[in-house]
Amino acid sequence: MHHILSKPPTLISIDGAAATGKSSTARALAKELKFLHVDTGAHFRIVCFHLLAKGIDPSDRMALEAGLDKFSTVTEIEGLSAILTINEQSLDDSALRTPEINNAVSKFASAASVRDFLLNYQRSLTTFAQEHHFEGMVVEGRDIGTVVFPKAHLKIFLHADEATRIARRETDGQEDPISQRDALDSTRKIAPLTCPEDAFKINTSLHSLEQVVTLLKEKVGNL
Repeated sequence: MHHILSKPPTLISIDGAAATGKSSTARALAKELKFLHVDTGAHFRIVCFHLLAKGIDPSDRMALEAGLDKFSTVTEIEGLSAILTINEQSLDDSALRTPEINNAVSKFASAASVRDFLLNYQRSLTTFAQEHHFEGMVVEGRDIGTVVFPKAHLKIFLHADEATRIARRETDGQEDPISQRDALDSTRKIAPLTCPEDAFKINTSLHSLEQVVTLLKEKVGNL
């Protein structure tokens, strides 16, 4: 049985649309602070992968709920990142960033059953972090500061112009319907992509990763 730290972890939320630099920033900041890194976007991709593998349509509510009921989740740590595994199957990044997943993930993310399933899991990671002696968590996604952890100690919202974001995906060799995903993420009824009112906003089109991380470390130091 793990000894649990008495102090709850410091929570840092990083929200933003696709290709705004969330993952690069979150990983780099977590490394600097030695905090646990949590990529909630990967959670939705993992769930999407497993549901698609079962031939489940995102609009079929009953099939979604039945599929999710059969999921067994385990959290593993790779470096400083918390990795979700479902039914003991580990997935690498290449399996989660196929055109099929890119085109379907926002549709599954709009389903209430999927969001409830992952919301409960994501909130449980605060206890996981304490059990594994992490003093803080850097959590990235689209609704972290508004829904998942609305009382995060520091809320960050990253944005960038569409041309920059498309170029980033192309540089990574990925096909990602940026405009379509923006529309779905921003207009869904449940937990839409919005900037928290108390978030610190950064335009990553104008700053290097190193500059962004340096700025955020200063913000954390002032908490």
